[in-house]
Amino acid sequence: MSFESPPIPDLDSAAIAGARERQDRLTKPAGSLGRLEEMSIALAGMTGRLDPSLAHRVVFTLAADHGVALEGVSAYPREVTAQMVLNFLHGGAAINVLARLFNARVVVADLGVDADLSAHPQLHQLKVRRGTSSITRGPAMSEEEAMLAIEHGRRLVADEAGRGLDVVLTGDMGIGNTTASAALICALIDIEPREVVGRGTGVDDEGLERKRAAVRQALEVNRAAAGAGPLETLAALGGFEIAGLAGVIIEAAARRRPVLIDGFISGAAALVASRLAPGTTRFMIASHRSQELGHVAVLRHLGLRPLLDLDLRLGEGTGAVLALPILDAAAAILNQMATFDSAGVAERSIAEKDTPVT
Repeated sequence: MSFESPPIPDLDSAAIAGARERQDRLTKPAGSLGRLEEMSIALAGMTGRLDPSLAHRVVFTLAADHGVALEGVSAYPREVTAQMVLNFLHGGAAINVLARLFNARVVVADLGVDADLSAHPQLHQLKVRRGTSSITRGPAMSEEEAMLAIEHGRRLVADEAGRGLDVVLTGDMGIGNTTASAALICALIDIEPREVVGRGTGVDDEGLERKRAAVRQALEVNRAAAGAGPLETLAALGGFEIAGLAGVIIEAAARRRPVLIDGFISGAAALVASRLAPGTTRFMIASHRSQELGHVAVLRHLGLRPLLDLDLRLGEGTGAVLALPILDAAAAILNQMATFDSAGVAERSIAEKDTPVT
């Protein structure tokens, strides 16, 4: 079974050139606004516009349970996944607070919560199954289930595009998902568990060793499937919300939408997306560097530099939302700042421009 990716467009070279030229004309020394300048040029390339709209920003917070959570790899019981979904729907979680603060809307979807959640107007009920199987005993899911979860993520983006969608943000909820993500990352980039497995929800030393052992066992048990290809690896070691987020990222890139990647679990989904649809990395922006041990390796592999480093490890999309003001600032600088000509400000002298610094 194989995944057929939608066409992923190239970055718009004309928009990039235009943004770079305008940055060189703004009333400041070239490069003095650092990554804000880089981000404005990147946004132009992604969207094909020098004045990209960032008004409609949507956090896709996908939830699912993991069979491996029953093996003592989390500081919280599995029931917390369903409880937190209800918290999202009632507007009481960190992601809700931050989304309200920065004018983003939160899309909550059940991809595989191990509970029968009541109907709610803001809940997308897309359950593939009530939680994955334990990755320490075999595949987390079938390839067909992985494909279905990916397609659910893509459809969520397509539906939200009809309501207005300028920036996509990834978020997650699922007790045990740092263990699944660690195993998935180890398999995809061929790295040892000791370099990836972190404390997740805050497990103690014994819990950390159980997580490492679980990941080692999962990699061994699923060795053949995990080495076959990205879809097979996802099915063997991933989670329904991870697969759904991969679909979110792929569909967003296909539609030229910038994607703010959240933390460790979103990073695992981004790795999957990059393998299933390689061009997606062009549309990814790393919002922050997670406190999770293996997140740096993920970002390095994807070639992404995080915008923030706040010791976050919550997920939900919180880090992605916190990076929104940086995107707003980058776009505003490019479009609202005066040029040397319009402001009547003298540029650097020719001699100063041409004289090398010694």
